Amino acid sequence: MERHTIEPRPDWQRVVEEQGCVYPLTRHPDGSLRPYWDESAYYSFSLPEVEALEEVVEELHGMCLAAAAHIVEKERFADLGITDGRLAALVAESWRRRAELPSLYGRFDLRYDGRGPAKLLEYNADTPTSLVEAASPQWFWMEDRFPGADQWNSLHERLVDAWRRQARLLPPGPLHFVHSEGDEIGEDLMTVAYLRETAEQAGIATEALSVEQIGWDRLSGRFVDDRLRFIRSCFKLYPWEWLVTDEFGPHVLDTLDNGGGTGSTCWIEPAWKMLLSNKALLAVLWELYPGHPNLLPAYLDGPRELADRGGYVAKPLLGREGAGVTVHEPGAPPAVRPEPCCYQGLAPLPDFDGNRVVLGAWVVEDEAAGLGIRESSGLVTDGYARFLPHVIL
Repeated sequence: MERHTIEPRPDWQRVVEEQGCVYPLTRHPDGSLRPYWDESAYYSFSLPEVEALEEVVEELHGMCLAAAAHIVEKERFADLGITDGRLAALVAESWRRRAELPSLYGRFDLRYDGRGPAKLLEYNADTPTSLVEAASPQWFWMEDRFPGADQWNSLHERLVDAWRRQARLLPPGPLHFVHSEGDEIGEDLMTVAYLRETAEQAGIATEALSVEQIGWDRLSGRFVDDRLRFIRSCFKLYPWEWLVTDEFGPHVLDTLDNGGGTGSTCWIEPAWKMLLSNKALLAVLWELYPGHPNLLPAYLDGPRELADRGGYVAKPLLGREGAGVTVHEPGAPPAVRPEPCCYQGLAPLPDFDGNRVVLGAWVVEDEAAGLGIRESSGLVTDGYARFLPHVIL
């Protein structure tokens, strides 16, 4: 794994916008616009490196599924902040019926420097983004800059194949794809539009909608779209913890189709993904696989020995884009935060020429499918991170 500088392509901004990355710039607190899509540098990997990372990702995915099974079997929903008994029962039923429910993709965030083993930082298996730039613009960048090279990127083909295999699990009628109108930069919009395109290529009829346009028909007791058609299946780029707690949350639970034929709306990702997109999963993994080379120590009741042995990071159970993450260096007084958190061993992101890098490794269904790389200036990968392309040399 190496970082290389390179001259950006002429008119690169227009090029990547046409390829779906309509958010190539990020506005920083000082008001300046700086590249989010950053092709002034790239990363290269050897084929053996990528093959080894693929194996790690698929092993981690299997371990996460085992951890989800453990949470359900031992009824440890409260550790995830799921204290509503009805919601916990529905999540458990969703898990037990998972073979009957469509489930598409997820993204592992890994700490990796090309020397030691990759370490799991977190797993977003419900609403992962940065998919568009990983699947499309970086592939075309490689074809422009390194024709004949390769890339860890079979995302598009695997997504289409996944939809094709899972089409039989969908209820009759169009599959609705929804995002929130609160998306100001267009990332959620384009992620949903891209996933809709892959579903259509698999032969699935689709409709586009915003979450805010979803209606509730009191007479039929069903969700409806803007043309008053029943929403029987819906891909949502909207976190489950929001979906079940907003104004229509009780209706979501009343009509949740867990594959048993008693509900009316099949949501993708399914409710059992709440077990994987929660930072408490990291602590459960460490309990089940202590000392595993691809895991970091993690606890729910406090930092324990981490305060004196290498430091730790405190993460809200449901935080995104680095929100609420605090870094505690070795020797600092241990601090237990009032809100539920996961306390994970500090593994500073590797520094490449002053850039802190995190690997986003994609899983489609149960297989490793691609890589996206983000850089930041600090230890926390936040909303000001940059996306860089990669090649296999």
